[in-house]
Amino acid sequence: MLVLRSGLTRALAARTLAPQVHSSFATGPRQYDGTFYEFRTYYFKPSKMNEFLENIKKNIHLRTAHSELVGSWSVEFGGKMNKVFHIWKYDNFAHRTEVRKALAKNKDWQQFLIPNLALIDEQEFEITYLVPWCKLEKPAKEGVYELVIFQMKPGGPALWGDAFRRALNAHVDLGYSKLVGVFHTEYGALNRVHVLWWNESADSRAAGRHQSHEDPRVVAAGKLFH
Repeated sequence: MLVLRSGLTRALAARTLAPQVHSSFATGPRQYDGTFYEFRTYYFKPSKMNEFLENIKKNIHLRTAHSELVGSWSVEFGGKMNKVFHIWKYDNFAHRTEVRKALAKNKDWQQFLIPNLALIDEQEFEITYLVPWCKLEKPAKEGVYELVIFQMKPGGPALWGDAFRRALNAHVDLGYSKLVGVFHTEYGALNRVHVLWWNESADSRAAGRHQSHEDPRVVAAGKLFH
């Protein structure tokens, strides 16, 4: 589990397990709507992270001129430290290819990028889709973001989707946290789900967690997932 502070922004064709068996959680709509989200994660040596954050803040406009940045976050506490990740939105894979080609030809972007690559210790990326019942939300004000990563068993959402949705909705419907998006990986680490939450502060997040753990409705929904 990672708790993140907002940085630069304010933020499955249906899988058939057996004949006539389909999941309401499976991602069929993505075959008709090619929109996907790329998680790009960067790891730094402690002495290099602040320098990178300052440099990217000054030059991010060169990158966002080509495609939409959903958000950029750095880790404040929890999980692996000295970590920054971006979520980029693309209309489809052809769109991503066009963007990458344009960036390679953009001299201003390359002049920024090349020297800053030396600041990066490791990087990884994943291609994800929003689950079909989830719309991407953008909180109206700054706050604390929490990224929770679930490593699911093989078999896909047809096995765990309905229970998982109920468990998440229990938190949302009861007002314990605000859901930003639920992303299911297509490329990268498979069978992984990223759930991005928003809270006004770390203290409000802690209070919501304590209350939810004692709420029988949330506990009951969580048991469906196990």
